[in-house]
Amino acid sequence: MPLAGTGMLLTSMDIDPADELDFNRWYDREHLLERVAIPGFIEARRYVAHRASPKYLSLYSTQTFEVLSSAAYKTALANQTAWSNKNIAKFRNMIRGVARITTSRGRGRGAWLGLVRIRPGAGHADALRAGILKQLEPELLDGIISMHLMENDPALSKPLTGDTEAPGAGDWFVLIDGTSPAALEAAIDGVFDGIVSATASTLVSVGIYTLLWDLAKAEI
Repeated sequence: MPLAGTGMLLTSMDIDPADELDFNRWYDREHLLERVAIPGFIEARRYVAHRASPKYLSLYSTQTFEVLSSAAYKTALANQTAWSNKNIAKFRNMIRGVARITTSRGRGRGAWLGLVRIRPGAGHADALRAGILKQLEPELLDGIISMHLMENDPALSKPLTGDTEAPGAGDWFVLIDGTSPAALEAAIDGVFDGIVSATASTLVSVGIYTLLWDLAKAEI
């Protein structure tokens, strides 16, 4: 299983260009380290959009899904640093997914990530999941390293920006690790349209990100 653990936190946001220098410095010098240090967190990865929106994406793997509602994680959320509060207040178009990793197939990870966001149709979760899993066969696709499905918990997937509304809190994400944008385009563009339509679901977005850097627990 190429993704470590069974839980994942996904965050994605835009930031005003005037604030990007401080935002990136905060992420690189404080935030990822702080989060990976929380008990139960295993690693974190940062990405920037190649052909995607929002511009920035981070993935945090946890040993279990329950870590994402643990006392240690709640304490971290309730005690943000001043630098964190300054940057979080500037997030735009934020997505925050607290998810179970349903499946993770292949070996390793790529420098490029395909991200497909799907909103399940009511009453069609089982059929949608089965249809997605049929497409997650990395060994059949050139340039594809691994493929994963994560399903948000709607109660926990709330933004940190004070918004009371969280549209799509129950959305699912297909993550595809690859070696080039071209390989990912072949693996994501139009591939999930049929099962989305057949299950009265919604294809919210399809995008490609490139890895900025990653951090593992053993490195801190």
